[in-house]
Amino acid sequence: MQHHTPTALITGASKGLGLAIATALAQRGWNLIINARNAQQLRAAQRSLEGNGQVIAISGDVRDEIHLLQFQEVLEREQLTLDLVINNASALGTSPLPTLLEYPIDDLHRVFHTNTIAPLSLLQKIRSFLAPEVTVINVSSDAAAEAYETWGGYGSSKAALDQWTAILAKEKPVWKVYAFDPGDMRTYMHQQAFPGEDISDRPLPREQAVPALLHLIYERPQSGRYTTASLLPETPGAGETSNAYYMTLIR
Repeated sequence: MQHHTPTALITGASKGLGLAIATALAQRGWNLIINARNAQQLRAAQRSLEGNGQVIAISGDVRDEIHLLQFQEVLEREQLTLDLVINNASALGTSPLPTLLEYPIDDLHRVFHTNTIAPLSLLQKIRSFLAPEVTVINVSSDAAAEAYETWGGYGSSKAALDQWTAILAKEKPVWKVYAFDPGDMRTYMHQQAFPGEDISDRPLPREQAVPALLHLIYERPQSGRYTTASLLPETPGAGETSNAYYMTLIR
């Protein structure tokens, strides 16, 4: 019987959480289609991922409708079917984060387009290349569920993402559709949210968020909204314990 090599599409995969989950999947032999705005950073990420499955890099802004059509073209040319889509590309907005009444409206349009509209537009364009029981993961935030001062733009865009994720799960009951809140992480975006502050106490994406994502991908619980804390063991700890846990997910 011919072995099926799964294929994943991951946006925002040149650094941070996107690159960390791409690395974990590449190590497990997945074919990958990765995206990021910065072509140089994306090429570096592609080189770091090569050596196992196929890695296709397509640079561009997910707000660009023509760029999104490139995914459709590549999937058709390579005759690939997607088993997993991770909508990870996100825009934080103005840094330092402003209050709502001071929020530049043009920037708000950019945040909502990137975080809320583009992930759905991508799915519309690639729908004919999705596996019958595809897994779709939309990366959300605790700011979508909690009211934090100055997080109104980002948080409300992620709340809207959560809502259409839940509706899509109802409309496509055979799929697994998740809104995933990774929690605080030591990433470039998180640093931009807290300019000048020391965020070294936050875990790296690979320490907790990636193990939680691997649980969603391989265990495939019912569709819904999940957090890293809800998916990891009750006392995972950062670093070695969490990494040991996710290594047990796939043998």
